[in-house]
Amino acid sequence: MHNHCGPFSIPDIRNFIPEKVKPWILVAFVIVYQLSGGIYLASVSEMSGTMALMHQDIMMAGYASLVGMALTFTIMFRLKFRFSIKNSLMTSATGLIICNLICLHTHSIPVLIATCFAAGFFRMWGTFSCNTTIQLWITPARDMPVWFCFINLLVLSGIQISGMSTVFTAGLCKWEYMHWFIIGLLLCVLFVTFFSFRHYHSMKKLSLRGIDFMGMFLWGITILCAIFVLNYGDHFDWYQSIYIRIGTISGLATLALNLWRASFISHPFIELKIWRYRNIWLTFVLFIAVNILLSPSRLFEQIYNETILGYDALNAISLNWAVLMGIVCGVFFSYQFFALRKCTYKSMTLIGFSLVLSYLLLMYFNIDSNLPKGMLVLPLFLRGMGYAVIAITFITAISSIPFENFFQALSAQTFISACLGSLIGNTILEYFYKLTVNKNIMLLGTNLDNLNPLAKQIPADELFNRLQLQSIIVSMKEIYGLLCLLGFFILMVFFLKESTLRPKTIFPKFRTIRRLVKHQIRMDKVSAEK
Repeated sequence: MHNHCGPFSIPDIRNFIPEKVKPWILVAFVIVYQLSGGIYLASVSEMSGTMALMHQDIMMAGYASLVGMALTFTIMFRLKFRFSIKNSLMTSATGLIICNLICLHTHSIPVLIATCFAAGFFRMWGTFSCNTTIQLWITPARDMPVWFCFINLLVLSGIQISGMSTVFTAGLCKWEYMHWFIIGLLLCVLFVTFFSFRHYHSMKKLSLRGIDFMGMFLWGITILCAIFVLNYGDHFDWYQSIYIRIGTISGLATLALNLWRASFISHPFIELKIWRYRNIWLTFVLFIAVNILLSPSRLFEQIYNETILGYDALNAISLNWAVLMGIVCGVFFSYQFFALRKCTYKSMTLIGFSLVLSYLLLMYFNIDSNLPKGMLVLPLFLRGMGYAVIAITFITAISSIPFENFFQALSAQTFISACLGSLIGNTILEYFYKLTVNKNIMLLGTNLDNLNPLAKQIPADELFNRLQLQSIIVSMKEIYGLLCLLGFFILMVFFLKESTLRPKTIFPKFRTIRRLVKHQIRMDKVSAEK
């Protein structure tokens, strides 16, 4: 354990490494873990072609990785107090290497999904072990807003860098080389950990007894069923398909079983009182709203860049540099005004939604078939900055609940923010997009018949292509406009609601957390004896 009163040190790393270098080793490890995963969704087109899998199959595996990551939050401190940092890093890096090798060679969808689920668990375990070790280096006062600025900088930037690295690798050679590149980085993590770290325990090991693994399994099934329904719903024509009906019934059944078990067992995986905290359900609703507003970034931008503007994958992914710069600026802004100057939650939420709304307005007015590439930089920058501000604000908001329930709340929030939110937004947008395109094709094509002299001068195939492209542009502009109206409505609701709450949460010391865990284990033992 690090001495809070004295100078910061990491006794887990051997003394031949300078003290000033030790934290940066762990920061480098975090970056490697953030780049790692079972599969890399930026290369989904190449993977589906090579592996003879549908786009939905690859996406299902990618979301399974996020579910594994979300479920891990609840048990992270139990793992930290049970295993040394060296054991945690060696195990998680080895697990990720095995997951990458399996994903390279398997063509079985169930195996791919299970492997990605495990990869999400190992990824989060390694990241958490590194981050908690350097927490006092980042914020000696354990100030949560400062801490979450650092966490979101690494996580959100890692997503963008991973996507760009994957596309550049696939464009220069093959998508498989991204897996080999990550395996090489993980081997470096193993090498450095083996020779530079030592098995160090500042306190006696704690047992893993009392963890509700059955609840963890059931919550995983519940979220995976919801992802299955949202991901495959359109492909299987929704409830016309037996698969979607089975997925819905299974998800509702496991959800009911989870809530029923939580009403009588001593320490459920997620306690019932979690859902009664205002900050939990409010951030749920707001995250869904944010994901609906940002859903064009996941559907429209790819269609627009490739179909309308004719960009290849390398040109399209290069625009992610603007998103990355926006994330960095959003984190810096949040650090200055939210973490240091303690701006209110309301002010930061208003700023975040205003930036997202600015992105939508710019896309609404700029979208055109001859738009220069440079005109996309500012809206993408604002999108990245807005989401970074919102993510930091919302995760800090749930830290105000009692700490013994914080990581359960974090898992619950991640179910929406990472696992389901984007799928909900995509599903709603895709449904209205198809309706709007069909409507505009009928309206724009009404006069394109043999009586129209202009239509006779253009070949039928070219005329249909022009009609389709124009319908797509008009439909995108129409939906961007509707999302702008929704964004204005949300801002008006915030303006009408008064709030003076400011971030004042402090992360407790590890000894305090350990006492809470020991008390939980003791109570579980007493309950078992009764």
